[in-house]
Amino acid sequence: MNTEAFPDPYHSPLIPVGPFARHLPSLAFYAQVFSIVCEAAWRTRKGYTMTQWATDSRTFMHRTEFCGLRYHIENATAFASLPGPCVVVANHMSTMETFCMPAILAAHRPISFVLKRSLTRYPVFQRVVNAADPIAVDRVNPREDFKAVMEQGQERLARGISVIVFPQTTRTPALDRSAFNTIGVKLAKKAGVPIVPLALKTDAWGVGTLFKDFGRIRPELPVHFCFGDPISVQGAGKNEHEEIMEFIHWKLATWRQA
Repeated sequence: MNTEAFPDPYHSPLIPVGPFARHLPSLAFYAQVFSIVCEAAWRTRKGYTMTQWATDSRTFMHRTEFCGLRYHIENATAFASLPGPCVVVANHMSTMETFCMPAILAAHRPISFVLKRSLTRYPVFQRVVNAADPIAVDRVNPREDFKAVMEQGQERLARGISVIVFPQTTRTPALDRSAFNTIGVKLAKKAGVPIVPLALKTDAWGVGTLFKDFGRIRPELPVHFCFGDPISVQGAGKNEHEEIMEFIHWKLATWRQA
């Protein structure tokens, strides 16, 4: 990839926040989101590369730092240093991760998200999402979703594209172990690639009441991304699945106590 990658670790610098963003953080934040999405959608007319996606994602992060958000990225080298593709298995907290992870990961190698199909139909935003070749699932028929992820995921991995999976499909501030399924482990085992666990805390972008993707913005809450070391799946993958959940649980607990 030919775009600039974040240093490892990365901690947002202290940037003065203007009065508009300070008093109306949600309005300032969504104005930036709308602007960036429209700019990116316009570029898709002539094709949209992974490098452009990573660059636009980085622009999103930098512009929202001026809205008061602070990002902390740890151990991204665990992903960047791998010789080939992997499956990234993460908890799911908000829309923030979808906007940030291209900047963090796609600067190193191509990525593809497993995401809900409705995101591929959003006005304007759909042009960017679909250009990034996601694996879309309906979350109505678990069997069909599993088949889509396994088939399309293996195809992406075979082409050198890392796949990002959120096994806990519902966005929640805590890790729900009962809802954290094993699809990421199964995909990695089937494709013969490692797993990179990812713990994230992105509740600065709240979940909305009427529209889940448009909740309150709370810049006083730091945004965290921390990658675990790569894991190779052995046997049925039960121990690896537990290791992933333990890593995420530990990091979330640490961040809450900070």
